[in-house]
Amino acid sequence: MTVPRGDDAPACLPPLDHPSSPSLALPPGSCDAHFHVFGPRAVFPFSPERTFTPQDAPKERLFALHRMLGFERGVFVQSACHGSDHAVLLDLLAAGAGRYRGVALLTPQTADAEIAEMHAAGVCGARFHFFSHLGAPTPYDEIRAVIDRIAPLGWHVAIHVGGQGVLEQYDFIASIRAPVVIDHIGRIDVREGLNGNAFTALRRLLDRGNVWVKLSGTDRITREAYPYRDAVPFARALAEHAPERVVWGSDWPHPNHTAVPDDGALVDLIAAIAPDDAIRRRMLVDNPAALFGFR
Repeated sequence: MTVPRGDDAPACLPPLDHPSSPSLALPPGSCDAHFHVFGPRAVFPFSPERTFTPQDAPKERLFALHRMLGFERGVFVQSACHGSDHAVLLDLLAAGAGRYRGVALLTPQTADAEIAEMHAAGVCGARFHFFSHLGAPTPYDEIRAVIDRIAPLGWHVAIHVGGQGVLEQYDFIASIRAPVVIDHIGRIDVREGLNGNAFTALRRLLDRGNVWVKLSGTDRITREAYPYRDAVPFARALAEHAPERVVWGSDWPHPNHTAVPDDGALVDLIAAIAPDDAIRRRMLVDNPAALFGFR
């Protein structure tokens, strides 16, 4: 099946204009470990090869949201809709004045000078996906070629999988010696339960010591309305299983979502994911500082 691209790509729903203020007060130095910024398109054009078209979600709106929610730090994950043009990422990092880090989309053809520029700006990872709606996955040999170049810089490898993807990619992920970050709880199928094969594989990967997981995306893996009672137990189980290797992210502005969540309500779910204050601080402050290199 041909995937529509460019101006024919499907449009995303916009984020909420007025998300609620959370009841939960976050500890100082809290980090939103996964978000995107889109455009504005007139300044930072979208890729002609994109497979989705987001609404403009510029850095100014992101900064205002973070102030309201209580985040002092964050990690911008480069989106496939901007492709290999990282101008929007570098622009945010410059405006963030050290409070933000970035995750890039690289290929073996990415120039050394570009990687050096991104590293100096605050990029600390490279992301690879295994989702057909984002285009063909990068072959393993090309991913390994990129890892060989970024590992000496201390960058992590972000992996985006879903369904049985953690299980299917287990051997490859386990072969990576650099730090690995699994996005969005592996986007596992909650219908399999806490003892399902994919979730069991995810816990085994965390036990390796160099694998981390983002406890973002409860709103994506749920099959229920908020407060996502079928999904939150998976995030809580991981926070309890490996509290030293979990981080949390909003995924704002929630691209390719069928039911865009309220970001204030998502923040309030952090209390259910990490009821223990010490674990919550590790997830929001200490772990991101170690993983992403915040001062």
